[in-house]
Amino acid sequence: MSLPFVQTLPHGIHVIDTGFHRPLFDAAYLIVENGRAAFIDTGTNFAVPRLLAALDALGLAPDAVDLVVPTHVHLDHAGGAGLLMQTLPQARLLVHPRGARHMVDPQALYDGALAVYGQAAMDREYGQLVPVPADRVHSPQDGETVHLAGRPLMFIDTPGHARHHHCIWDPTTRGWFTGDTFGASYREFDTSVGPWLIPVATPPQFEPKALRLSVQRLLAMQPHCVYLTHFGRLEVLPDRTAHMLGVLDDLVQLGHACQGRAGRHDALRRGVLELLTASLHAHGCTLPAASVAELLEVDLELTAQGLGTWLDRQQSSAA
Repeated sequence: MSLPFVQTLPHGIHVIDTGFHRPLFDAAYLIVENGRAAFIDTGTNFAVPRLLAALDALGLAPDAVDLVVPTHVHLDHAGGAGLLMQTLPQARLLVHPRGARHMVDPQALYDGALAVYGQAAMDREYGQLVPVPADRVHSPQDGETVHLAGRPLMFIDTPGHARHHHCIWDPTTRGWFTGDTFGASYREFDTSVGPWLIPVATPPQFEPKALRLSVQRLLAMQPHCVYLTHFGRLEVLPDRTAHMLGVLDDLVQLGHACQGRAGRHDALRRGVLELLTASLHAHGCTLPAASVAELLEVDLELTAQGLGTWLDRQQSSAA
């Protein structure tokens, strides 16, 4: 395939750069098996032309797609699902049971994002969300296997990043499609040591204990690789996983240290930047501090928000 935004991997897997925010930030995956296809994560509405172009470049018609699978309903993963489904007459949408209602009626999902980002950003980055007819939606249960032209794909419930998150096991490659459960790894931060991997701790449902348990459940399958939405395929190595879980523990400690502090959000942002910058320095990253801060801007803000909502829930449950 010659499209500049598509990388072809073995066993019929194609990584599509959705173009969200910057290159190599947000991926959708296209799996092709015996002439049939599945998308895992879709990006936003503005990614849909790239997804369809990838299909066309492979000589596949829209009616060759059987499955569209958001790992969860955050808009960088599922915002384009409804628009994409309009062009795929044979496809079913496989979404976590807690997320299905937001795909059938996305108004609350849109309104929630609108409250966070504002109208200008919604128009620029996401567009209007398109509902999916309820009779085209299926919610796999924990442990359920769905087949793509005979290729098994197993779904498991993986809360921690969000309660409406599932991951998909591909026995063919011994790999997990992990959405945000197994963290993020940006190619700009690759060094001679290898990729740098951090947890994704965004609002409103970040739960560090649940996230750790979900990661451990993924590891119990002894995967060879993970397919991250942010960004691409990574081999699963013990030191890389241990580092990511160590950063998760550091974020929890930072949250506790900032709880009750005036200007908590700003303190969390500063603390997250310091923590991640130190981690990158230890990883051998030589990018200037300003470049690191710019590349991590989205993560800094969302992680500070995620920690804040988690701390508020902790305080509420203790009251």
